[in-house]
Amino acid sequence: MPAVPSDIEIAQAATLKPIIQVAQALGLTEDDLDYFGKWKAKVHLDVLDQLKSRPNAKYIDVTAITPTPLGEGKTVTTIGLSQGLGYIGKNVFTCIRQPSMGPTFGIKGGAAGGGYAQVVPMEDFNLHLTGDIHAVGIAHNLLAAAIDARIMFEDRYSDQRLQKVAPEIRRLNIDPYGIMWNRVVDVNDSAVRNVIIGLGTKNDGRPRQTGYDITVASEIMAILALTDGYKGLRDLRERLGRIVWGTDKSGNPLTAEDLKVAGAMTVLMRDALMPNLMQTLAGTPAFVHAGPFANIAQGNSSIIADQIALKLADYVVTESGFGADCGMEKFMDIKCRASGLKPNCVVLVATVRALKMHGGGPNVAPGKPLDKAYTEENLELLKAGLPNLVQHIENARKFGVPVVVAVNRFTSDTEAEIELIRKAAIKAGAEDAVMSDVWANGGAGGADLARAVVAACEKPSDFRLLYPDDMSIKDKIETIAREIYRADGVEYSPEAEDKIKLFTKYGFDKLPLCMAKTHLSFTHNPMLKGTPRGWTLPIRDIRASVGAGFLFPLCGTMRTMPGLPSRPVFVDIDIDLETGKVKGLS
Repeated sequence: MPAVPSDIEIAQAATLKPIIQVAQALGLTEDDLDYFGKWKAKVHLDVLDQLKSRPNAKYIDVTAITPTPLGEGKTVTTIGLSQGLGYIGKNVFTCIRQPSMGPTFGIKGGAAGGGYAQVVPMEDFNLHLTGDIHAVGIAHNLLAAAIDARIMFEDRYSDQRLQKVAPEIRRLNIDPYGIMWNRVVDVNDSAVRNVIIGLGTKNDGRPRQTGYDITVASEIMAILALTDGYKGLRDLRERLGRIVWGTDKSGNPLTAEDLKVAGAMTVLMRDALMPNLMQTLAGTPAFVHAGPFANIAQGNSSIIADQIALKLADYVVTESGFGADCGMEKFMDIKCRASGLKPNCVVLVATVRALKMHGGGPNVAPGKPLDKAYTEENLELLKAGLPNLVQHIENARKFGVPVVVAVNRFTSDTEAEIELIRKAAIKAGAEDAVMSDVWANGGAGGADLARAVVAACEKPSDFRLLYPDDMSIKDKIETIAREIYRADGVEYSPEAEDKIKLFTKYGFDKLPLCMAKTHLSFTHNPMLKGTPRGWTLPIRDIRASVGAGFLFPLCGTMRTMPGLPSRPVFVDIDIDLETGKVKGLS
């Protein structure tokens, strides 16, 4: 039996269209593009004005059941569904996030899909692309540097001298203990989670404790993803100016506008605002734009990419991070609230493997072989895990949107297991449940799923948000906890209670919520699988991303700087010195 080629071998063997051909098939011209080599380009925002009279395409969000730590193939399904829509003759556009290079070199090895459902060139996708992540990092760190420089000069200078050298900036009286703005770098580096800066001479600044986050955890990345393309630079500039990075010694919030640094940050982010045009293995167009974290941020690709794609195609397929209780809820309540866009269909990815885990199957861990419970037919174990699928279907339907279940097939899955999932999904209210074989067969393997999605998009959609803007912070938290997670109640730490009072005082209570919790359970505890009942959701703190436009309650400890595993994936990544091709990405 011939060896199955690796993801990168499949990608490098593909015949790609020059990006100008992809653009021209969409009706775009060279004047609408900024080229980054032969295979990728940025698309100018002014195309939105040219296309504003066109009707919007059908809008599809791909999400998933509660995953195992291995992931259930959501990105593969997103890309494969798009290829499947193209295969059945539909005009389709894919919109997905740009991956962080930290996890790419740490545990993932890549995030461009897999098998015969990929965005290509996969090396460009997984590495620097067009430099958007670097732009976010520089803009973020400029603000960080401005904060510490201001502390140093306010310590040294009188009011008169400050007024003379920087008349635009009032004395801020920064509370060093109230600073909430770390520095960032796009590398998994646990050693810099907590650091002391300012050591050395007095010219090196005031010593204080701070830390580093990974760049994609920056609020600026969340802002990039939520900026309105029709407002463009104006919206970006206003959002950056609203960033709250700390407080003064009286507890009042301090913003990037107070430091007069938001304009320079906007200059650094100007080109990053344009979405990046690439293609799938089937040659269908794909936007790869923005990559916010899926726990402390919204975990969705950019509004701008969706806005443009919706004018250029008949179907737009996007993906929300993590399971539906995290990414889909944020897609609906944050992204759609900000954009005003209304989805026509939710595609819920499920696997036999994950459902067996939720039925009480053995532990699933990266790097360890799967127990035979997952590789042999076991209908009773699968049946016990089906409530997790049912709860996700019920949750999606609460937003008034039709649901299609995509069963991402692995080679050991049996027809009886797939049929059991199909029957349970339809009984729970899904329009259909279809086996997806896109990893092995690309667009052809997604054709049946594509047909089911087309049919679902023709059904009436009564899209609605889960809660209104004017609901109190506690009522919003408790609505999500009750309706999405099925918690019996919520308990608040004293710190969370104080933040609720403070944010209400400053008018931040009108913002939507971005619940920061584990993606491995409906609860705050990643070890609780299935559909737990009779539990209470703890809120240990609440933080504000005012520029992005949301509050994020913390339902547990959130790592914003991952570490490297004992065997990082980067040991497999190298360059072929004869051909210059990258090896080892996956």
